[in-house]
Amino acid sequence: MSNDNKVLENRGVYIHVPFCVKKCAYCDFLSFPANQTVYKQYVEALIREIQFFDRKMDTISSIFIGGGTPSVLEETLIFNIMEALYHQFLIRKDAEITIECNPGTIDKNKVRVYKEANINRISFGLQSASDELLARIGRIHTYNDFLSSYNCAREAGFCNINIDMMSALPGQTLDMYIQDIQKIIKLKPEHISAYSLILEENTPLYKNIAAYPSLPDEETERLMYYDTKKILLENQYNRYEISNYAKEGYACRHNKLYWERGDYIGFGLGAASLIEGVRYKNTENMEEYIKKAGKESVVCSQEQLTKKDCMSEFMFLGLRESRGICANDFKTQFGVSIHEIFGRVLQKHIDQKLMVSYSVDGGSQIWYALTDYGVDVSNYVFSEYLLE
Repeated sequence: MSNDNKVLENRGVYIHVPFCVKKCAYCDFLSFPANQTVYKQYVEALIREIQFFDRKMDTISSIFIGGGTPSVLEETLIFNIMEALYHQFLIRKDAEITIECNPGTIDKNKVRVYKEANINRISFGLQSASDELLARIGRIHTYNDFLSSYNCAREAGFCNINIDMMSALPGQTLDMYIQDIQKIIKLKPEHISAYSLILEENTPLYKNIAAYPSLPDEETERLMYYDTKKILLENQYNRYEISNYAKEGYACRHNKLYWERGDYIGFGLGAASLIEGVRYKNTENMEEYIKKAGKESVVCSQEQLTKKDCMSEFMFLGLRESRGICANDFKTQFGVSIHEIFGRVLQKHIDQKLMVSYSVDGGSQIWYALTDYGVDVSNYVFSEYLLE
């Protein structure tokens, strides 16, 4: 990717670790099991790629180490990755630095080293508090494994923890799901991500769905979503994005950067970047990645976003956030009124009760946000803002 001399302020970094102990039945991410030798070769290549990126003056406000399951790596490898990032970039003292961990893959020594490496946020992929459901979807852990890992992180001093939960799983009832949410609330994590299962093609779950218990019907899935919002709000978790809830001050900075179209740099196999209106994508071929990283670019594609692309992304990414999008921000970014470009469809969605408009600062700023009904059919709403 292009390494010009312009300094980027407050950008994000994403590190992709494509390894996992076992592929889950629903997962279509770029991830797979491997051995310690491959782990080491990959991290060496990853560090070479970081060093090859010649923008040492960029200021980084968030780092997200995702996967896969980054916590399958030895802690020294994670430390080495962080050391390379600190050498290559100016990382803010208050930067949010997250690592994804699966229950059962961390221990006291790992979380101690994470802290030493300045990682300050852990995201646990729990998905369900039911051992039966966990086994059904191919997770490697039990709920007790999760509790041990969670307590381990707390004892190490982590005070910003996210827990991923899933709804609409095979055989999951509304009562089962509500019990899961209530169990998690008692642990008082700072952040909860609650996603509905999406059947992705080419996953074991999709290919063999007839072998699983029935999925919850549409009405049950809708109730799961509404009850999540209601119960979490009662416990001081605010929904700031369609599937994300946080205590005051703990919204995920890195995810907000994506939704607000900030620049981010992706390192690793298949990682994506967005830098000054250009989207880059790394190769997904492991052999090619390890061979090229640090010697030549591992980018396999790049796309210059058009003004129309950026306008559309402003709408369908920004509308994921509960606060919605600001008409003033649109005018500032694109030099044209949001009503000139999207006025007709905005009014249509307001008339259909899919969206509301509201003003702040005495009417000086006009915002547009999805209603609960709009969230229910958000994919339809977002599709209406694609410009050809």
